Amino acid sequence: MEDLGSTAGFTAAVDQPYTYRRTELAEPDWTRYPGWARVTEAEWRNAQWQRSHSIKNVDQLRAVTGSLLDDAFFDDLVADQLQRATMSMLLPPQMLNTMAPHAVSGRQQVTEAFYADPIRRYMLPVMSDREPEWGSHPFAERDSLHESDMWVVEGLTHRYPTKVLAELLSTCPQYCGHCTRMDLVGNSTPSVAKARLTLRPADRQDRMLDYLRATPTVRDVVVSGGDVANVPWPRLESFLLQLLDIDTIRDIRLASKALAALPQHWLQPEVVDGVGRIARLAASRRVNLALHTHVNHVQSVTPLVAEASRALLDAGLRDVRNQGVLLQGVNATADDLLDLCFALQGEANILPYYFYMCDMIPNAEHWRIALWEAQELQLSIMGYLPGYATPRIVCDVPYVGKRWVHQVSRYDRTRGISYWSKNYRTGLDGSDVDAFNGVYPFYDPIDGLPTAGQAWWRRQCGRSPRRAV
Repeated sequence: MEDLGSTAGFTAAVDQPYTYRRTELAEPDWTRYPGWARVTEAEWRNAQWQRSHSIKNVDQLRAVTGSLLDDAFFDDLVADQLQRATMSMLLPPQMLNTMAPHAVSGRQQVTEAFYADPIRRYMLPVMSDREPEWGSHPFAERDSLHESDMWVVEGLTHRYPTKVLAELLSTCPQYCGHCTRMDLVGNSTPSVAKARLTLRPADRQDRMLDYLRATPTVRDVVVSGGDVANVPWPRLESFLLQLLDIDTIRDIRLASKALAALPQHWLQPEVVDGVGRIARLAASRRVNLALHTHVNHVQSVTPLVAEASRALLDAGLRDVRNQGVLLQGVNATADDLLDLCFALQGEANILPYYFYMCDMIPNAEHWRIALWEAQELQLSIMGYLPGYATPRIVCDVPYVGKRWVHQVSRYDRTRGISYWSKNYRTGLDGSDVDAFNGVYPFYDPIDGLPTAGQAWWRRQCGRSPRRAV
């Protein structure tokens, strides 16, 4: 009998829809930007330098990029800032440096690379990105998950039976265009007047802690905002120490995109030392302490990000995990997701955890994908990564919560409406006896529906988005 072992092995290694090749991480050369041509490595690694040189407006972006980008790009950017942007511009140099990392010369080449760049598409949106007819879904909402409706005290969302979300502040070191908390987080834009937290930070935290002490059914606290990297470390440490004094709290998760956008923050000795103190105390009390970050594309995973992740793990965190968002033109292909997950898990010790379907906020339709596409992506990435590092793709359904994309109850692909059931009451249900009997809708982007589906939506706009029967 012919020995097919080596041939079969060769086929298995190369003849696959996706081929894995280890790629070592590299920090893009920031000196390719005229405005940073003289920036030293010591300055680049300094968190305060990064914060003080963050890009907050078009003029600052021009100063950094010099003549690398066409005027038409800036016109496109200004138009979006004035008419569509739900988040103000805020880009740490680290984040900007990961955009178009290999476009180094030629104005047209750099401009084209910028337009096509996946990180630019969600961190620095321009008007020509937006979907022209269905830019906002008819049922898009500023607080699409109704988190503030479920505040038990200001900033503390009790949405799940055993878990809460503690929003300590409403700012970040960086602002993502697709932010699900665009109603509250960041500065107001010409198209969105933001809601505001009203309590003093210390008073807000005290009320949160009082609620948690009085509510022993809560065991898991996500400490977020905004981004906890913007909470002064002594204040964050004080809050965490008080959380650890509540013996019913068994899981604490810190939420910070800044691990990718501003890793310099998490590499500061005073922060690493503080994390170590909290981690040792958490371990002594058998509490799981982790950090969750938000990385959407492999270009964001650089040596500095890996160094920051390992520093936190070495300090004693149980895990560093990633919660990405599926975004059209950014990561909505199997190759993009697998490239990202292998870099996270294999090179940066960041565990791929979730990829969310983009929430239904205003002006986000050009980012969102249909449920059937998310289901296909989940299928396409199975079998490549270790099981524990294979992320779940989830839909965060208003009035329901997170659901794996294959848990849909029924799905009308022509009209782009999926229906979901729930198995617990949220703070909005009270004692509603019918809470578990109905199904709750989620909507595909309309521009991708078949002609019949788009025609139906033109006739049906205005129907209540809450619960279907």
